[in-house]
Amino acid sequence: MFSFFKSKPYLKDLLGGNYIDIHSHLLPGIDDGAKTFSDTKKLAVSFQEMGFSQFITTPHISHYIWNNSPEIIIENHAATKLLLQKETIKIPFQAAAEYFIDDKFESYFKDAKLLTLKDNYVLVEMSYMNAPVQLYKTLFDLQVAGYTPVLAHPERYLFYHKNFDEYHKLKKAGCLFQLNLLSAVGYYGTRITKMAEQLLKKGMYDFAGSDVHHKNHIEAFNEKIKIDENSALKEVIENNQFFKF
Repeated sequence: MFSFFKSKPYLKDLLGGNYIDIHSHLLPGIDDGAKTFSDTKKLAVSFQEMGFSQFITTPHISHYIWNNSPEIIIENHAATKLLLQKETIKIPFQAAAEYFIDDKFESYFKDAKLLTLKDNYVLVEMSYMNAPVQLYKTLFDLQVAGYTPVLAHPERYLFYHKNFDEYHKLKKAGCLFQLNLLSAVGYYGTRITKMAEQLLKKGMYDFAGSDVHHKNHIEAFNEKIKIDENSALKEVIENNQFFKF
């Protein structure tokens, strides 16, 4: 009878000391995440302190904004890894990419191998303004090419909020869902937190990611969660063990 008054946990306390992150922007100078190696170092240290056991950093690949390539990311990752080791920062990390679904995306997976989170699992995102016109064709073609799409932060696409059936349609189309952990503490606003809770309640999330870009994101892990789906959130966080390397 007193559960209503029970204090909600801090987000960082739900990580359990062995959390594997699959979405962040820690490589320096490559997108809108860490600008310098000093930024990367501070963020990596914060990951260690919060109990991340491993992480996969995922720079944006977007033809019109961040025209990175697998080669650029791999080279940056190798150099950053060496620099972190020299600083005795030992948290293991790999690099993949967060691919923006636009009219150029299909050329990436038709012309070359994508940078994946693991095996054939590829992190994708779309515009916050509207869904791509050819979204379902692209998702189909992506899977025909042998990949499994993991859609980043579906709760943040406001254009889906008034039509929840679109989320079911995405799942039926083969999309896995990745929750942004900061959605659980209200970082992106109340509407997004409510949608995250709804998706959690319906068991639609498969994995979780920090989507850390900068120190403000790190500081938000010290906030208490604003949702009631504690057990569902913990389960999604634990699912990330699948990506252990």
